[in-house]
Amino acid sequence: MRTTLLRRLHSQSPSAIAMRGVHHNRLSRTSSSSRSSSSSLIQHNQNNYNNHEISDLIHEYASKKQTTISLKDMMLMNSVSDTDHYQAREKRVLREQMLMQMATMLQEELPIRLAHRIQDLDSLAVLQEMPSVQQVRSTYLSSFLDLLDQPKPSSPQAEQDFGRLLQNLYQNHSNVLRQMARGVLELRFQQVQQQYPVMPLDHDHGLSMVDEAFLDRFYMSRVGIRVLAGQYLALRHQLLNDPLGKSIPKEYVGMINRKTSPSRVVQRAIEDATLLCHQQFGPGQAPKVQVSGKMQLTFCYIPTHLHYILLELIKNSMRATMEYHKDSEEKPPIRVVIADGTENEDVIIKVSDQGGGIPRSEMSKIWSYLFTTASPKVQQEFFNATKQLNGAIENGSVLAGLGYGLPLSRAYSRYFGGDLDLMSMEGYGTDAFCHLVRLADKAPLPV
Repeated sequence: MRTTLLRRLHSQSPSAIAMRGVHHNRLSRTSSSSRSSSSSLIQHNQNNYNNHEISDLIHEYASKKQTTISLKDMMLMNSVSDTDHYQAREKRVLREQMLMQMATMLQEELPIRLAHRIQDLDSLAVLQEMPSVQQVRSTYLSSFLDLLDQPKPSSPQAEQDFGRLLQNLYQNHSNVLRQMARGVLELRFQQVQQQYPVMPLDHDHGLSMVDEAFLDRFYMSRVGIRVLAGQYLALRHQLLNDPLGKSIPKEYVGMINRKTSPSRVVQRAIEDATLLCHQQFGPGQAPKVQVSGKMQLTFCYIPTHLHYILLELIKNSMRATMEYHKDSEEKPPIRVVIADGTENEDVIIKVSDQGGGIPRSEMSKIWSYLFTTASPKVQQEFFNATKQLNGAIENGSVLAGLGYGLPLSRAYSRYFGGDLDLMSMEGYGTDAFCHLVRLADKAPLPV
Protein backbone atom coordinates (compact mmCIF):
# COMPACT_ATOMS: atom_id res chain seq x y z
CA MET A 1 0.00 0.00 0.00
CA ARG A 2 1.32 3.40 -0.89
CA THR A 3 2.14 5.79 1.92
CA THR A 4 -0.24 8.75 2.11
CA LEU A 5 1.05 12.28 2.17
CA LEU A 6 -0.26 12.73 5.69
CA ARG A 7 1.76 9.80 7.02
CA ARG A 8 4.78 11.24 5.27
CA LEU A 9 4.07 14.64 6.77
CA HIS A 10 3.68 13.38 10.35
CA SER A 11 6.68 11.05 10.06
CA GLN A 12 9.01 14.01 9.59
CA SER A 13 9.96 15.97 12.67
CA PRO A 14 11.44 19.44 12.15
CA SER A 15 14.79 18.21 13.41
CA ALA A 16 14.73 15.37 10.89
CA ILE A 17 13.87 17.84 8.16
CA ALA A 18 16.81 20.02 9.12
CA MET A 19 19.22 17.09 8.98
CA ARG A 20 18.19 16.00 5.52
CA GLY A 21 20.49 16.74 2.60
CA VAL A 22 19.57 17.89 -0.85
CA HIS A 23 18.28 15.39 -3.43
CA HIS A 24 21.52 15.46 -5.36
CA ASN A 25 24.69 17.52 -5.39
CA ARG A 26 23.69 19.24 -8.58
CA LEU A 27 20.44 20.37 -6.94
CA SER A 28 22.27 22.34 -4.25
CA ARG A 29 22.32 25.47 -6.37
CA THR A 30 20.42 28.24 -4.66
CA SER A 31 17.61 29.63 -6.78
CA SER A 32 17.46 33.33 -7.45
CA SER A 33 14.88 35.44 -5.65
CA SER A 34 11.44 36.22 -7.03
CA ARG A 35 11.09 36.19 -10.83
CA SER A 36 8.71 38.44 -12.66
CA SER A 37 7.51 36.06 -15.37
CA SER A 38 7.55 32.44 -16.49
CA SER A 39 9.91 33.29 -19.35
CA SER A 40 12.55 34.59 -16.95
CA LEU A 41 12.09 31.46 -14.83
CA ILE A 42 12.68 29.27 -17.85
CA GLN A 43 15.81 31.18 -18.86
CA HIS A 44 17.18 30.99 -15.33
CA ASN A 45 16.61 27.25 -15.12
CA GLN A 46 18.08 26.55 -18.52
CA ASN A 47 21.20 28.41 -17.47
CA ASN A 48 21.47 26.10 -14.46
CA TYR A 49 20.99 22.83 -16.33
CA ASN A 50 21.91 21.46 -19.73
CA ASN A 51 19.41 19.49 -21.80
CA HIS A 52 20.86 16.14 -20.80
CA GLU A 53 20.60 16.97 -17.08
CA ILE A 54 17.01 18.16 -17.53
CA SER A 55 16.07 14.99 -19.40
CA ASP A 56 17.66 12.82 -16.69
CA LEU A 57 15.85 14.71 -13.92
CA ILE A 58 12.47 14.39 -15.63
CA HIS A 59 13.03 10.66 -16.14
CA GLU A 60 14.18 10.24 -12.53
CA TYR A 61 11.16 11.97 -10.99
CA ALA A 62 8.62 10.58 -13.46
CA SER A 63 9.75 7.07 -12.46
CA LYS A 64 8.64 7.75 -8.87
CA LYS A 65 5.14 6.95 -7.70
CA GLN A 66 2.80 9.83 -7.07
CA THR A 67 1.45 9.76 -3.52
CA THR A 68 -2.24 9.79 -2.66
CA ILE A 69 -4.03 11.97 -0.15
CA SER A 70 -7.63 12.05 1.09
CA LEU A 71 -9.93 14.89 2.02
CA LYS A 72 -9.66 13.75 5.64
CA ASP A 73 -5.86 14.04 5.44
CA MET A 74 -6.17 17.59 4.15
CA MET A 75 -8.54 18.48 6.98
CA LEU A 76 -6.12 17.17 9.61
CA MET A 77 -3.37 19.43 8.30
CA ASN A 78 -4.87 22.25 10.35
CA SER A 79 -5.11 20.27 13.61
CA VAL A 80 -2.62 22.61 15.30
CA SER A 81 -5.05 25.56 15.19
CA ASP A 82 -7.60 23.53 17.19
CA THR A 83 -5.29 23.01 20.17
CA ASP A 84 -6.55 25.54 22.72
CA HIS A 85 -4.61 24.05 25.64
CA TYR A 86 -1.23 25.23 24.30
CA GLN A 87 0.35 28.52 25.29
CA ALA A 88 0.77 31.19 22.60
CA ARG A 89 4.50 30.51 22.19
CA GLU A 90 3.93 26.75 21.98
CA LYS A 91 1.24 27.29 19.36
CA ARG A 92 3.57 29.47 17.31
CA VAL A 93 6.31 26.82 17.38
CA LEU A 94 3.84 24.06 16.50
CA ARG A 95 2.48 26.09 13.60
CA GLU A 96 5.96 26.77 12.27
CA GLN A 97 6.76 23.06 12.52
CA MET A 98 3.53 22.11 10.75
CA LEU A 99 4.20 24.58 7.94
CA MET A 100 7.78 23.31 7.52
CA GLN A 101 6.53 19.72 7.36
CA MET A 102 3.82 20.60 4.83
CA ALA A 103 6.28 22.59 2.71
CA THR A 104 8.79 19.73 2.76
CA MET A 105 6.09 17.27 1.73
CA LEU A 106 5.06 19.52 -1.18
CA GLN A 107 8.65 20.09 -2.28
CA GLU A 108 9.01 16.32 -2.56
CA GLU A 109 5.62 15.55 -4.13
CA LEU A 110 5.05 18.39 -6.61
CA PRO A 111 8.17 17.75 -8.73
CA ILE A 112 7.05 14.13 -9.10
CA ARG A 113 3.61 15.17 -10.32
CA LEU A 114 5.02 17.81 -12.64
CA ALA A 115 7.54 15.35 -14.10
CA HIS A 116 4.73 12.90 -14.89
CA ARG A 117 2.83 15.61 -16.75
CA ILE A 118 5.93 16.76 -18.67
CA GLN A 119 6.54 13.18 -19.73
CA ASP A 120 2.90 12.89 -20.81
CA LEU A 121 3.19 16.05 -22.90
CA ASP A 122 6.36 14.72 -24.54
CA SER A 123 4.56 11.51 -25.49
CA LEU A 124 1.88 13.28 -27.55
CA ALA A 125 2.16 12.64 -31.26
CA VAL A 126 0.91 15.93 -32.70
CA LEU A 127 -0.53 18.18 -29.99
CA GLN A 128 2.89 18.69 -28.39
CA GLU A 129 4.01 20.59 -31.50
CA MET A 130 1.40 23.34 -31.03
CA PRO A 131 2.92 26.62 -29.75
CA SER A 132 0.48 26.96 -26.83
CA VAL A 133 1.17 23.40 -25.66
CA GLN A 134 4.89 24.17 -25.82
CA GLN A 135 4.20 27.12 -23.50
CA VAL A 136 2.42 24.79 -21.07
CA ARG A 137 5.39 22.43 -21.11
CA SER A 138 7.76 25.35 -20.46
CA THR A 139 5.61 26.44 -17.49
CA TYR A 140 5.66 22.94 -16.03
CA LEU A 141 9.40 22.52 -16.64
CA SER A 142 10.19 25.88 -15.09
CA SER A 143 8.18 25.04 -11.97
CA PHE A 144 9.75 21.58 -11.78
CA LEU A 145 13.29 22.97 -11.80
CA ASP A 146 12.46 25.85 -9.46
CA LEU A 147 11.13 23.42 -6.85
CA LEU A 148 14.31 21.34 -7.11
CA ASP A 149 16.50 24.43 -6.82
CA GLN A 150 14.67 25.80 -3.78
CA PRO A 151 16.52 25.22 -0.47
CA LYS A 152 14.84 22.80 1.91
CA PRO A 153 12.22 24.51 4.10
CA SER A 154 13.98 23.40 7.29
CA SER A 155 13.60 26.73 9.10
CA PRO A 156 10.78 29.27 9.42
CA GLN A 157 12.61 31.64 7.06
CA ALA A 158 13.20 28.91 4.47
CA GLU A 159 9.54 27.96 4.73
CA GLN A 160 8.54 31.57 4.08
CA ASP A 161 10.78 31.60 1.00
CA PHE A 162 9.17 28.38 -0.20
CA GLY A 163 5.72 29.85 0.39
CA ARG A 164 6.57 32.89 -1.74
CA LEU A 165 7.94 30.67 -4.50
CA LEU A 166 4.86 28.44 -4.49
CA GLN A 167 2.57 31.48 -4.59
CA ASN A 168 4.38 32.70 -7.71
CA LEU A 169 4.21 29.25 -9.33
CA TYR A 170 0.52 28.96 -8.45
CA GLN A 171 -0.14 32.22 -10.26
CA ASN A 172 2.02 31.23 -13.24
CA HIS A 173 -0.08 28.08 -13.68
CA SER A 174 -3.40 29.95 -13.68
CA ASN A 175 -3.25 30.27 -17.49
CA VAL A 176 -2.58 26.59 -18.20
CA LEU A 177 -6.24 25.76 -18.80
CA ARG A 178 -6.60 28.50 -21.38
CA GLN A 179 -3.26 27.63 -23.03
CA MET A 180 -4.21 23.97 -23.44
CA ALA A 181 -7.60 24.98 -24.89
CA ARG A 182 -5.81 27.26 -27.30
CA GLY A 183 -3.43 24.43 -28.21
CA VAL A 184 -6.37 22.19 -29.11
CA LEU A 185 -7.80 25.00 -31.25
CA GLU A 186 -4.44 25.49 -32.95
CA LEU A 187 -4.45 21.82 -33.90
CA ARG A 188 -8.11 22.03 -34.93
CA PHE A 189 -7.36 24.98 -37.22
CA GLN A 190 -4.28 23.29 -38.64
CA GLN A 191 -6.06 20.02 -39.39
CA VAL A 192 -9.08 21.69 -40.98
CA GLN A 193 -6.93 23.99 -43.12
CA GLN A 194 -4.88 21.04 -44.35
CA GLN A 195 -7.95 19.02 -45.27
CA TYR A 196 -10.30 21.83 -46.33
CA PRO A 197 -8.14 24.84 -47.24
CA VAL A 198 -10.99 26.84 -48.80
CA MET A 199 -13.70 25.97 -46.24
CA PRO A 200 -14.44 27.69 -42.89
CA LEU A 201 -13.85 25.88 -39.62
CA ASP A 202 -16.64 23.37 -39.00
CA HIS A 203 -17.82 23.58 -35.39
CA ASP A 204 -18.47 19.80 -35.37
CA HIS A 205 -14.96 18.87 -36.48
CA GLY A 206 -13.22 16.33 -34.24
CA LEU A 207 -9.52 15.59 -33.79
CA SER A 208 -8.85 11.89 -33.92
CA MET A 209 -5.13 12.42 -33.46
CA VAL A 210 -5.51 13.66 -29.86
CA ASP A 211 -5.87 11.15 -27.03
CA GLU A 212 -8.92 12.03 -24.93
CA ALA A 213 -7.55 9.88 -22.12
CA PHE A 214 -4.47 12.11 -22.00
CA LEU A 215 -6.58 15.26 -21.65
CA ASP A 216 -8.67 13.65 -18.90
CA ARG A 217 -5.52 12.58 -17.06
CA PHE A 218 -3.82 15.94 -17.57
CA TYR A 219 -6.73 18.03 -16.28
CA MET A 220 -7.44 15.68 -13.37
CA SER A 221 -3.79 15.96 -12.36
CA ARG A 222 -3.95 19.74 -12.72
CA VAL A 223 -6.87 19.82 -10.29
CA GLY A 224 -4.82 17.75 -7.83
CA ILE A 225 -1.72 19.92 -8.10
CA ARG A 226 -3.71 23.11 -7.58
CA VAL A 227 -5.63 21.65 -4.64
CA LEU A 228 -2.41 20.62 -2.88
CA ALA A 229 -0.69 23.95 -3.52
CA GLY A 230 -3.81 26.02 -2.85
CA GLN A 231 -4.55 24.18 0.38
CA TYR A 232 -1.04 24.82 1.71
CA LEU A 233 -1.12 28.49 0.71
CA ALA A 234 -4.54 29.05 2.29
CA LEU A 235 -3.47 27.25 5.47
CA ARG A 236 -0.37 29.42 5.69
CA HIS A 237 -2.57 32.51 5.94
CA GLN A 238 -4.74 30.86 8.60
CA LEU A 239 -1.90 29.41 10.68
CA LEU A 240 0.08 32.66 10.57
CA ASN A 241 -3.10 34.62 11.32
CA ASP A 242 -2.12 37.33 8.84
CA PRO A 243 -4.71 39.84 7.51
CA LEU A 244 -5.85 37.50 4.75
CA GLY A 245 -6.02 34.60 7.19
CA LYS A 246 -8.20 36.62 9.55
CA SER A 247 -10.66 37.24 6.72
CA ILE A 248 -11.18 33.51 6.10
CA PRO A 249 -14.36 32.21 7.81
CA LYS A 250 -13.85 29.80 10.71
CA GLU A 251 -15.64 27.00 8.87
CA TYR A 252 -12.75 26.83 6.41
CA VAL A 253 -9.67 24.64 6.68
CA GLY A 254 -7.58 26.07 3.89
CA MET A 255 -9.71 25.84 0.75
CA ILE A 256 -12.11 23.34 2.34
CA ASN A 257 -15.35 24.47 3.96
CA ARG A 258 -16.42 22.03 6.66
CA LYS A 259 -19.99 23.32 6.30
CA THR A 260 -20.42 23.83 2.57
CA SER A 261 -24.07 24.66 1.85
CA PRO A 262 -25.15 23.31 -1.56
CA SER A 263 -28.19 25.60 -1.56
CA ARG A 264 -26.02 28.70 -1.09
CA VAL A 265 -23.60 27.60 -3.80
CA VAL A 266 -26.57 26.92 -6.09
CA GLN A 267 -27.89 30.44 -5.48
CA ARG A 268 -24.52 32.01 -6.33
CA ALA A 269 -24.31 29.88 -9.48
CA ILE A 270 -27.83 30.99 -10.47
CA GLU A 271 -26.87 34.65 -10.04
CA ASP A 272 -23.72 34.25 -12.13
CA ALA A 273 -25.46 32.20 -14.84
CA THR A 274 -28.29 34.74 -14.99
CA LEU A 275 -25.79 37.55 -15.53
CA LEU A 276 -24.17 35.60 -18.38
CA CYS A 277 -27.60 34.89 -19.87
CA HIS A 278 -28.47 38.62 -19.76
CA GLN A 279 -25.21 39.41 -21.53
CA GLN A 280 -25.97 36.93 -24.31
CA PHE A 281 -29.73 37.36 -24.78
CA GLY A 282 -30.39 40.86 -23.45
CA PRO A 283 -31.34 42.53 -20.14
CA GLY A 284 -33.95 40.59 -18.18
CA GLN A 285 -33.77 37.65 -20.61
CA ALA A 286 -33.20 34.52 -18.51
CA PRO A 287 -35.40 31.64 -17.38
CA LYS A 288 -36.29 31.38 -13.71
CA VAL A 289 -34.67 28.70 -11.56
CA GLN A 290 -36.59 26.80 -8.88
CA VAL A 291 -34.57 25.18 -6.08
CA SER A 292 -35.96 22.47 -3.78
CA GLY A 293 -34.85 19.59 -1.61
CA LYS A 294 -32.47 19.59 1.36
CA MET A 295 -32.01 23.33 1.65
CA GLN A 296 -30.40 23.17 5.12
CA LEU A 297 -27.84 20.53 4.19
CA THR A 298 -24.15 21.23 4.83
CA PHE A 299 -21.17 18.96 4.25
CA CYS A 300 -17.39 19.10 3.85
CA TYR A 301 -16.29 20.20 0.37
CA ILE A 302 -14.41 22.84 -1.64
CA PRO A 303 -17.10 25.41 -2.54
CA THR A 304 -15.21 26.81 -5.55
CA HIS A 305 -15.22 23.37 -7.17
CA LEU A 306 -18.94 22.93 -6.59
CA HIS A 307 -19.63 26.44 -7.91
CA TYR A 308 -17.70 25.69 -11.11
CA ILE A 309 -19.76 22.55 -11.74
CA LEU A 310 -23.14 24.11 -10.96
CA LEU A 311 -22.44 27.27 -12.94
CA GLU A 312 -21.64 25.14 -15.99
CA LEU A 313 -24.81 23.05 -15.65
CA ILE A 314 -27.16 25.96 -14.96
CA LYS A 315 -25.57 28.11 -17.67
CA ASN A 316 -26.02 25.31 -20.22
CA SER A 317 -29.64 24.82 -19.18
CA MET A 318 -30.37 28.54 -19.46
CA ARG A 319 -28.86 28.79 -22.91
CA ALA A 320 -30.70 25.70 -24.16
CA THR A 321 -34.00 26.96 -22.74
CA MET A 322 -33.61 30.42 -24.26
CA GLU A 323 -32.73 29.04 -27.68
CA TYR A 324 -35.36 26.28 -27.77
CA HIS A 325 -38.16 28.57 -26.59
CA LYS A 326 -36.98 31.71 -28.40
CA ASP A 327 -40.48 32.39 -29.79
CA SER A 328 -42.27 31.86 -26.46
CA GLU A 329 -43.17 34.72 -24.15
CA GLU A 330 -42.88 32.54 -21.05
CA LYS A 331 -39.84 30.32 -20.70
CA PRO A 332 -40.22 27.07 -18.70
CA PRO A 333 -38.26 27.19 -15.42
CA ILE A 334 -35.08 25.26 -14.69
CA ARG A 335 -35.39 23.03 -11.64
CA VAL A 336 -32.58 22.24 -9.22
CA VAL A 337 -33.11 19.49 -6.63
CA ILE A 338 -30.71 18.84 -3.73
CA ALA A 339 -31.05 15.25 -2.48
CA ASP A 340 -29.52 13.69 0.61
CA GLY A 341 -30.36 11.22 3.35
CA THR A 342 -28.72 9.62 6.35
CA GLU A 343 -28.33 6.37 4.41
CA ASN A 344 -27.13 8.01 1.19
CA GLU A 345 -23.48 7.71 0.28
CA ASP A 346 -23.84 10.64 -2.12
CA VAL A 347 -25.11 14.16 -2.02
CA ILE A 348 -26.87 14.49 -5.38
CA ILE A 349 -27.80 17.70 -7.14
CA LYS A 350 -30.04 17.45 -10.18
CA VAL A 351 -30.40 20.25 -12.74
CA SER A 352 -33.38 19.77 -15.08
CA ASP A 353 -34.43 21.86 -18.06
CA GLN A 354 -36.88 21.82 -20.93
CA GLY A 355 -34.35 23.10 -23.44
CA GLY A 356 -35.03 20.58 -26.19
CA GLY A 357 -32.53 17.94 -25.14
CA ILE A 358 -29.52 16.53 -26.98
CA PRO A 359 -29.73 14.27 -30.04
CA ARG A 360 -28.80 10.67 -29.24
CA SER A 361 -26.05 10.80 -31.88
CA GLU A 362 -24.40 13.66 -29.97
CA MET A 363 -24.48 12.08 -26.49
CA SER A 364 -21.23 10.18 -27.00
CA LYS A 365 -19.47 13.45 -27.86
CA ILE A 366 -20.52 15.71 -24.98
CA TRP A 367 -17.65 14.57 -22.72
CA SER A 368 -15.04 15.21 -25.40
CA TYR A 369 -12.67 18.16 -25.04
CA LEU A 370 -12.53 18.19 -28.83
CA PHE A 371 -16.24 18.55 -29.53
CA THR A 372 -17.77 22.01 -29.52
CA THR A 373 -21.10 23.59 -30.35
CA ALA A 374 -19.43 26.97 -30.73
CA SER A 375 -19.60 28.60 -34.14
CA PRO A 376 -16.40 29.20 -36.13
CA LYS A 377 -16.74 32.89 -35.25
CA VAL A 378 -16.80 32.19 -31.50
CA GLN A 379 -13.79 29.87 -31.79
CA GLN A 380 -11.84 32.45 -33.76
CA GLU A 381 -12.73 35.17 -31.23
CA PHE A 382 -11.45 33.00 -28.39
CA PHE A 383 -8.31 32.19 -30.38
CA ASN A 384 -7.63 35.90 -30.89
CA ALA A 385 -8.63 36.94 -27.37
CA THR A 386 -6.16 34.58 -25.71
CA LYS A 387 -3.32 36.59 -27.21
CA GLN A 388 -4.24 39.54 -24.97
CA LEU A 389 -5.89 37.99 -21.90
CA ASN A 390 -4.00 37.54 -18.65
CA GLY A 391 -4.94 36.06 -15.28
CA ALA A 392 -6.91 33.07 -14.12
CA ILE A 393 -9.65 31.40 -16.06
CA GLU A 394 -10.97 29.27 -13.23
CA ASN A 395 -14.54 30.56 -13.63
CA GLY A 396 -14.65 28.96 -17.06
CA SER A 397 -16.74 31.69 -18.67
CA VAL A 398 -14.09 32.48 -21.30
CA LEU A 399 -14.20 28.84 -22.40
CA ALA A 400 -17.98 28.82 -22.80
CA GLY A 401 -19.10 26.84 -25.83
CA LEU A 402 -15.63 25.54 -26.66
CA GLY A 403 -16.25 21.98 -25.49
CA TYR A 404 -14.41 22.25 -22.15
CA GLY A 405 -17.22 23.00 -19.69
CA LEU A 406 -18.76 19.55 -19.22
CA PRO A 407 -15.59 17.41 -19.26
CA LEU A 408 -13.87 19.80 -16.85
CA SER A 409 -16.91 19.81 -14.57
CA ARG A 410 -16.82 16.02 -14.56
CA ALA A 411 -13.10 16.14 -13.67
CA TYR A 412 -13.91 18.37 -10.68
CA SER A 413 -16.72 16.00 -9.65
CA ARG A 414 -14.56 12.91 -9.96
CA TYR A 415 -11.58 14.35 -8.15
CA PHE A 416 -13.24 13.87 -4.76
CA GLY A 417 -14.78 10.55 -5.79
CA GLY A 418 -18.05 11.82 -7.28
CA ASP A 419 -19.31 11.90 -10.84
CA LEU A 420 -21.39 13.84 -13.34
CA ASP A 421 -24.03 12.20 -15.54
CA LEU A 422 -26.47 13.49 -18.15
CA MET A 423 -29.75 12.02 -19.34
CA SER A 424 -31.46 13.69 -22.27
CA MET A 425 -34.79 13.43 -24.07
CA GLU A 426 -34.54 14.97 -27.51
CA GLY A 427 -37.45 17.30 -28.14
CA TYR A 428 -37.97 17.92 -24.43
CA GLY A 429 -34.97 18.54 -22.19
CA THR A 430 -31.97 17.33 -20.20
CA ASP A 431 -31.37 16.16 -16.62
CA ALA A 432 -27.86 16.52 -15.19
CA PHE A 433 -26.91 14.64 -12.02
CA CYS A 434 -23.96 15.82 -9.94
CA HIS A 435 -22.84 13.16 -7.45
CA LEU A 436 -20.77 14.35 -4.49
CA VAL A 437 -19.51 11.42 -2.42
CA ARG A 438 -19.97 11.79 1.33
CA LEU A 439 -17.22 9.23 1.94
CA ALA A 440 -14.65 11.31 0.03
CA ASP A 441 -12.97 12.19 3.34
CA LYS A 442 -11.77 8.57 3.51
CA ALA A 443 -11.11 7.75 -0.10
CA PRO A 444 -7.70 8.48 -1.66
CA LEU A 445 -7.82 11.26 -4.24
CA PRO A 446 -6.53 10.89 -7.81
CA VAL A 447 -2.95 11.94 -8.50
